[in-house]
Amino acid sequence: MATRSTRDSEAHDKDAREKTWRPQRDLEAPPPPPGFTYRWIRESMMGTEDRANVSRRLREGFELVRGSDLPPEWQLPTMDSGRNEGVVYCEGLLLAKIPISMVEQRTDYYAGKAQDAKEALDNTMFNESRSDGRYVRYEPSRDSRVSFGKN
Repeated sequence: MATRSTRDSEAHDKDAREKTWRPQRDLEAPPPPPGFTYRWIRESMMGTEDRANVSRRLREGFELVRGSDLPPEWQLPTMDSGRNEGVVYCEGLLLAKIPISMVEQRTDYYAGKAQDAKEALDNTMFNESRSDGRYVRYEPSRDSRVSFGKN
């Protein structure tokens, strides 16, 4: 009688860990390189290209991420053709990276714009007056209350 080896010893890697199921995340991306952060930017919507949005983001400092730039264990879909060929792509979105320092500068800029708008509102409110010449008292408390029904 011939000796037969077991199927386990021939075809299967005993040390390989079994893969477990998990829900799919469409916008999954690897950890960004040090000093950078990833963002998904809109390339198209409902089948219509949005070149203006991509151009605006590139001028802001974003760089498109190519599939070849990712670590080997990350295989993400890329554009097959066109001007963004090879760029990581998912359902109308392109993966882009931007330095963290630029993100902080952008955040500070828009926080300053919001503060300027709030101060402008406060200054405008102090300039309003009643028809009898008295000034309207304005208290910038910045909260609101909602009530339903009778008290």
